[in-house]
Amino acid sequence: MLLEGKKALVTGSSRGIGKEIVKKFLSEGASVWGICTKPSASKEELEKIAADNNCRFYELYANAQSTEEWTAVIKKALEESEGFDILINNAGITKDGLSFRMKMEDWQKVIDINLTSAFTACQIIASDMIRKRSGSIINMSSIVGIHGQGGQTNYAASKAGLIGLTKSLAKECGSRGIRVNAIAPGFIATDMTAVLSEDLKKAMLDTIPLKRAGQPEDIANTALFLASDLSTYISGQVIGVDGGMGC
Repeated sequence: MLLEGKKALVTGSSRGIGKEIVKKFLSEGASVWGICTKPSASKEELEKIAADNNCRFYELYANAQSTEEWTAVIKKALEESEGFDILINNAGITKDGLSFRMKMEDWQKVIDINLTSAFTACQIIASDMIRKRSGSIINMSSIVGIHGQGGQTNYAASKAGLIGLTKSLAKECGSRGIRVNAIAPGFIATDMTAVLSEDLKKAMLDTIPLKRAGQPEDIANTALFLASDLSTYISGQVIGVDGGMGC
């Protein structure tokens, strides 16, 4: 098991990519604290996977847009865990619209949940990792944060911000043995992409050299690599998992 005895905090843990990362980490022996907005339909399934692998799963609840609430829950998880080896900042939403029509509350909500919540988690957890002089932080960016996308200025800005956060934090914390990396998924088959029109899905698939959508497990496998001792000399990187879409 690649993560046996490790402890991980995963935000946005209840579905899609976050859930798949939790499943992968539990199957590799890590105990996981997952944060989501409300009790999830996945809780019992994840608890069973944990029990089958001699580790634990804990589900916590917080509104990522509320810095006060988010901070309190993360500090509670840190205290209960007695320190994390891995932090996955995966919480995120979309509120798409053309920039000249975008409501300020839609801009702010995406920035708060996608970027500010990650900074808050990094600030709290990295401080403890510095004390222990070890840890792996993984921020979930997007191909959109690298290349942009019309109608997603708020989302693109938040995901580009995560890349800047990743690279800066890697420089700050590297001498203390902490690795900080980002994953930039491309077109991944999740609830978030399921709502897209068939025409838009086809148009996106036409831009992917591998000619298929990615699966949440593709992202989870990359997160496992970056969280494990297989990547001890990798930091400050943005790993594209996009089927060649970003070539």
